[in-house]
Amino acid sequence: MKYLFVFLSVGVIFFLSSCRKDFETEPSSGNLEFSKDTVYLDTVFTNIGSSTYNLTVHNRSNEDITIPTIKLGRGESSNYRLNVDGIPGKSFENIDILAKDSIYIFVETTNNIEELTSSATEFLYTDAIEFDSGSNQQKVELVTLVQDAVFLYPELFDDGTTEELIFGYDEEGNPITEKGFFLDDTELNFTSEKPYVIYGLAAVPSGKTLTIDAGARIHFHQESGIIVAENASLQVNGEVSSTENLENEVIFEGDRLEPDFSDVPGQWFAIWLTDGSTNNTINHATIKNATVGILMDSNDGTNNPTLTVKNTQIYNSSNVGLLARTGNVVGENLAINNSGQASLNLSLGGKYNFTNCTFANYWRNGFRNFPSVLIENNLETAETLFVADLTEANFNNCIIYGNENLELLFNKVDDAAFNYKFENCLIRFNDFQNQFTDNPLYNFEDTSVFENIVLNEEPLFLNTEENELFISEESPANGLANPSTSTQVDILGKPRGNNPDAGAYESVTFPE
Repeated sequence: MKYLFVFLSVGVIFFLSSCRKDFETEPSSGNLEFSKDTVYLDTVFTNIGSSTYNLTVHNRSNEDITIPTIKLGRGESSNYRLNVDGIPGKSFENIDILAKDSIYIFVETTNNIEELTSSATEFLYTDAIEFDSGSNQQKVELVTLVQDAVFLYPELFDDGTTEELIFGYDEEGNPITEKGFFLDDTELNFTSEKPYVIYGLAAVPSGKTLTIDAGARIHFHQESGIIVAENASLQVNGEVSSTENLENEVIFEGDRLEPDFSDVPGQWFAIWLTDGSTNNTINHATIKNATVGILMDSNDGTNNPTLTVKNTQIYNSSNVGLLARTGNVVGENLAINNSGQASLNLSLGGKYNFTNCTFANYWRNGFRNFPSVLIENNLETAETLFVADLTEANFNNCIIYGNENLELLFNKVDDAAFNYKFENCLIRFNDFQNQFTDNPLYNFEDTSVFENIVLNEEPLFLNTEENELFISEESPANGLANPSTSTQVDILGKPRGNNPDAGAYESVTFPE
């Protein structure tokens, strides 16, 4: 497996113009107007093309005009490319614009950072689109931040096939495969020196540990992810940050760096802890825009947690934030929000202990059939109903809320144990249709399973659309936690004191 320290190149663009060749025009006199004076193509990884950006060129005059030349300042050596009047290129002549009309120029870029500089991990690449020349010349600047990265990807073989991982065999004995690769020993420590960009499924081999240092940034191409094999481990060692840049947090997200992609769900697959993986820990991490944030199959057969996740945010998962099937999980100061299905799905039994966690779901990208938290001791497929004991599911000092009436649901079959307990929690369960009135699972007066519960009172989050799950000092979760079971600090490292709050965040004073 190789590292690629690669680059950022130029793409293809399109140009729309109202154009006639049967009219007389005046030469442009340097009075063009533009939709912007600088086109920022945002941050892109080396050797990965940018999105397409557009520029509108206006002729505000009452005369039909001709622009003698439109060209890139760097000429043919530029890493930008334009498309004017339907023709891609880097220089153009005699471009007509009707009176009171406009044309569009589309721009893309790809750059090789090693060709730009031999030392920096970031480089600001600039150029300009020049309209006309001499005293009539006008310019629009082009700016792109190029970022170096470590690229990890499956090997491409001489016969044109790509390296794959085998996940079992079908009924006819054929292997079930996905495009992926095993990390070798030199790739098992992700540092903060450069971002990592992963193509396909990067697998941690059996008996090995992938260690991710504080401040590391991991980016995934579409349908890519990390897989932790049987007897392998994942150790995410983020630390508390002192600024909003989350400089010490470990961040997992897609490989599109443009602002328009910053909160788009489903850009990559998942962090997948497969059956038999062991001793997985995640601390001070942000996992965003995945299909499933963390996918966990079974436990490692020991009494120790298979996954300990602390001080971590999971946002904008197109399916589920944390999906555990017969898992053994300890979660503290965990915040999950905006999931296409459930934010937390404890499926097919298992053993779970969550303290000072916020499980919210304010999904607005479509209809949602699932609650914020779904707890099950079974898994039904088209052919089989699988069951497993829910040994315990303990929620202490948690918030379970969202924009649906029922944000906590149980799916129980009688063939396996179903043990749960909620203490000092704020829960949304507004059964206005009385669907569960006679169901003992939802008897919130039963103190053996529901103790010191606040129902259906808005937690007063700061901004759920922006995944800002801070609570105000007027929140009913303020002071709700049990001091004897509460975490000592919140997800941001803020001390909780003698009167701690429920949820991942201690209350704050909101700005006016």
